[in-house]
Amino acid sequence: MPLGVLALVAFIPILLALILMVGMRWPATKAMPVAWIAAALGAGLAWKMPWVAVAASTLQGFGVAINILIIVFGAILILYTLRDSGGMETINHGFHGITQDRRVQTIIIAFVFAAFIEGSAGFGTPAAIAAPLLLSLGFPALAAAMVCLILNSVPVTFGAVGVPIWLGMSPVKGKVEEVLASGANLSFTDIDGFYMLIGKWAATFHAVMAFVLPLFVICFLTRFFGKNRKWSEGLGAAKFSIFASVAFVIPYVGTAFLVGPEFPAILGGLIGLPIVIFGAKNGWFMPAESWDFGSQEHWEAEWTGEIKTAEKAEFKAHMSQGLAWTPYALIGGLLVATRVDFLPLIDWVKAWTITVPNILGVEGITYSVAPLYLPGTIPFILVALLTIPLHKMGGDKVKAAWVDSIKKMKNPAIALFFAVALVQIFKNSGSFNGLEGVNAMSMPLAMAKAVAAMAGQTWPFFASFVGALGSFITGSNTVSDLLFSEFQYGMATQLNLPHQIILALQGVGGAMGNMVCIHNIVAASATVGLVGMEGVIIRRNAIPLAVYGTVVGVMGLLFSYVMFPGLW
Repeated sequence: MPLGVLALVAFIPILLALILMVGMRWPATKAMPVAWIAAALGAGLAWKMPWVAVAASTLQGFGVAINILIIVFGAILILYTLRDSGGMETINHGFHGITQDRRVQTIIIAFVFAAFIEGSAGFGTPAAIAAPLLLSLGFPALAAAMVCLILNSVPVTFGAVGVPIWLGMSPVKGKVEEVLASGANLSFTDIDGFYMLIGKWAATFHAVMAFVLPLFVICFLTRFFGKNRKWSEGLGAAKFSIFASVAFVIPYVGTAFLVGPEFPAILGGLIGLPIVIFGAKNGWFMPAESWDFGSQEHWEAEWTGEIKTAEKAEFKAHMSQGLAWTPYALIGGLLVATRVDFLPLIDWVKAWTITVPNILGVEGITYSVAPLYLPGTIPFILVALLTIPLHKMGGDKVKAAWVDSIKKMKNPAIALFFAVALVQIFKNSGSFNGLEGVNAMSMPLAMAKAVAAMAGQTWPFFASFVGALGSFITGSNTVSDLLFSEFQYGMATQLNLPHQIILALQGVGGAMGNMVCIHNIVAASATVGLVGMEGVIIRRNAIPLAVYGTVVGVMGLLFSYVMFPGLW
């Protein structure tokens, strides 16, 4: 079957999901089961996957979805526990003490604070934590979800302690080691050096967007959610946006160049956050006039969800700020402690593993989970339990938090089960088919190759969009890199392009794809009570995605052909 036809068949489930959610405004709970059916039929009929392998892939996807849902549940539980303990209102009181300007709050919480969480945990966790925090400050639910999803991009390539690079790029390890063994004159001596090189270039691309994106987002916020609907109102906080970017980017880039790909996002957020908060408290670069959303009576119906935003965001402190923030401090500390190799905790939380091998008897299709390693378990659920005595919560409040959290899981569960099942069919389609044996192209690879055939020498411009496609499909920067890094390496070799730059563009693309990936949108929407708004979020977030991809694409062309044309 011709490549173009295969690529079209592979693209049909994605196109169908986009039409249903973006065009027809179906909720993901209805659209994703339909897209899954299309993927299953395409895999079985065009890719010649045995139907038992399609079914096994679906069950594998259901298992992975449970992993994600545990994370979502943990994030929601933290929100409701702090809501009922008085901790969230205390935190909100503290933020109002810093500023009531929504643009500044967006930058502090959705950009700098979320970057630290991303660097520690990944898994779409930052949006799931930051969005409800903004909601409780008085943001419309739709605005809170959108800005958190958009800004959860710059740190993502280095998220979960660098996993998208050192694990996501692992398919090229053998090829790089072959080049090293050949005695070629390279600027690195081992695979870790190559990963660090990818990290340096990715940080360079992201650093530019770290200045562009926060400013774009606050203008985006004032345009779509301001009472005057003006882009220009966002520019009133331009100085503070640039200040915050400097505070984040210096440790972020410095860590990528001096330490490696594991800690740029963590240290960028950890060092940048107190600097930005201190600056805001002391009036550094603050807007001349505070900006807020208009009265709720003028809000559009689609802005709010099942969790209502307080009409007047007036808060009082029920405890000290230190005590209120302790659960988040514990979350951050436990995330780092359970994910760095030089501490024993990572081995302890990974020791208990549940594995279901060879699902439905299909060799190679396996489900595995380390329950304690999931951020939803440790630290989210654990910290929620520790918060009970810490904040002296009564039994009725604990019960309310848990009951409300469980109730909120229904809609994201339906959407995620079928979205992740679709992903697993896509991933497994290259190993279980009758096209060209076990090494045949997977469905995502067929789409990527079709795009590459059309792009030719302009490939550096499009490389990041392939990474974004992988993230959109799979919901993960790491999985996008696993799917496409070998393909990107091959494109660099074929077109005589710098390998480290093209692979960095892949990693950056996987990060920017987080803005529109269905997994993260469903998860973030669930934490703020939005149902059926996935299509609206995808449509609007496609704007900053296009801006991101265009900027880094032009940089990719410039670096590949003008500034570093002879780079390996």
